[in-house]
Amino acid sequence: MRIAVGGIMHESNTFNPRPTPLEAFRVQRGGELVSWWRAAPHEIGGFIEGAESFGYELFPTLMAQATPGGMVTREAFERLTSELLERLARAPRLDGLLLALHGAMVSEAYADADGEVVRRLREQVGADFPLVVTHDFHANVSEEIVELSTALIIYKSNPHLDHRERGLQAASVIARTIKAEIKPAQALVKPPVLLNIVRQNTNMPPMDGIMEAARALEEQPAIVAASVAGGYQYADVPEMGPAAVVVTDGAPALARQEAKQLADQLWAMRERLHFRLPDVVEAVRQARASDGKPVILVDMGDNIGGGSSGDSTFILQELLRQGVTGWVVVLADREAVAACARAGVGAALRLHVGGKSDNLHGEPVEVSGRVKCLHDGRYEESEVRHDGQRYHDQGLSALLEIGGAPVEQASFLLLTSRRQTPFSLQQLLSVGLQPARQRVLVVKAAIAYRAAYEPIAGTIIEVDSPGLTAVNPAHFRYYKAPALWGLRASANTE
Repeated sequence: MRIAVGGIMHESNTFNPRPTPLEAFRVQRGGELVSWWRAAPHEIGGFIEGAESFGYELFPTLMAQATPGGMVTREAFERLTSELLERLARAPRLDGLLLALHGAMVSEAYADADGEVVRRLREQVGADFPLVVTHDFHANVSEEIVELSTALIIYKSNPHLDHRERGLQAASVIARTIKAEIKPAQALVKPPVLLNIVRQNTNMPPMDGIMEAARALEEQPAIVAASVAGGYQYADVPEMGPAAVVVTDGAPALARQEAKQLADQLWAMRERLHFRLPDVVEAVRQARASDGKPVILVDMGDNIGGGSSGDSTFILQELLRQGVTGWVVVLADREAVAACARAGVGAALRLHVGGKSDNLHGEPVEVSGRVKCLHDGRYEESEVRHDGQRYHDQGLSALLEIGGAPVEQASFLLLTSRRQTPFSLQQLLSVGLQPARQRVLVVKAAIAYRAAYEPIAGTIIEVDSPGLTAVNPAHFRYYKAPALWGLRASANTE
């Protein structure tokens, strides 16, 4: 039994005007794919582990992944998809394919880019070829994916900590399918509601109950898999929104029935989704008054994991205006990093940081400080974290110390050459910072940071900040998403 493994993963923010080019993708091919992902807490790692657990031979194709951003360019989509197809075409006889797709990839040509990948694959391999797909919890699940795949498996946690478990589940499903032990039949039901990202924490109500219901379903002998996707609100596509997907062993009516029950639970909780977050001024005021240490300020409007710029300055500006000390802010600003590198470690300098990518994330802010260190930007995360990756590279980085005496009152600005999601404390530890000792930590995220930051947090304040990932969908104009959501765009905020 020989099974191919691979994937193309991108979460595409259609409101971000900067497209994601081919060079933004990190790609591993063949044996490199296996060595890179074997030990990773990611579904690709689960696919690889499944070879030993379920007795199949691996045929690695390619794995391509890029930091969330604007739509994938035509060139990038075509090049990556074509290479995946070519590698499969050149493979020895295969019995199946395990495919990791994000579920919220949009290209310049295809609103449902994940669905287009599967459509082309299905056309090449034939209607009966076992093809099991995994999706991120933030997938905007399409009918085409469910119709053309043998089975769809979706993460059950947000922050995402079960990638590898889902990969192993997918591996089990495809192995049992090939051995004719099961005959998967699946159904998709999408309730007409927008599940705001603020309410997508699966460890807290109301989502914890729904995820528990999905897990309970999988204990039934006839249920192969039960999944709930929260959806991704920063993509103006027809598929935008939450979904329930149930896979059964040869029982399509049962799959539809149970998927509808999960979807009905999503619909029933809609009145519990309302929330109100403090704006930037109020959030910083609360942080300044808090006795909890450290205070985590969550810059929701500049959520890098949601496809934003990573250089918003609204919170930085307010921290300076209110005279807060002991903070850490990370900004993606290649130009400022270069200035620090030219000045050298120990140099004092004044420069303008952030607010350079567009006109949505504030103006550049003038700061004065001392270059405390320069770093190549590479670090390793050994714990299970949201993105499932072990090795990270945020490019040449500079740590700027902004005043403060005694040292515990010093503030720090970490400038990076590349946008980096704040899913690992190693991002700060690698440059010598001790985040647990700081007074305020600003994270450009939504929920995913919690796995790393909650253990050291004194207080967490989610901020209704402006930007490409502002939490209130009324900030955005939807044209392709269902009209109901457009009419009720602000229904999840007070």
